[in-house]
Amino acid sequence: MTIRYVGFLLAVILVCSAGSLAVEKRGAEKMILSGGKRGSVPFPHARHQTVLVDCMICHTYFPQQPGIIQKLKEEGKLKKKQIMKHCTACHRKTSKAGQKAGPLRCKTCHQR
Repeated sequence: MTIRYVGFLLAVILVCSAGSLAVEKRGAEKMILSGGKRGSVPFPHARHQTVLVDCMICHTYFPQQPGIIQKLKEEGKLKKKQIMKHCTACHRKTSKAGQKAGPLRCKTCHQR
C-alpha cells in the first residue's frame, strides 16, 4: 500500500512540474535588430507581444530564436528589408484603421 501511495505522489509531482515547464517562452523584452546602413533598430518586443497577442503574425517569417533574423539574411533565406516591409505594412494598416501605430519614418526606427 505504501508503494502505491509513493507512486501516486510521484505521479502528482510529475504532472504539476510538467505544467510549470510548459510556460511559454516570451523572449527578450527589448531587442536591438541590425538595420543595415541606416543604423540599428531598437525593437520593443514585449510591447508587440501585448498589442498583437499572436506571435505568428511575425514569427511566420522566422523561428523564435535569438539572432535568427540576421542568420537567415546571411543564409539568403530572408530578403534584405523583408522584415522591415512586414513591420511598416502592419504599422500603416494599424494607422489607417485609426489606431495608434508604430513608426513609419526611417529615422524613427533606425538609430546611428
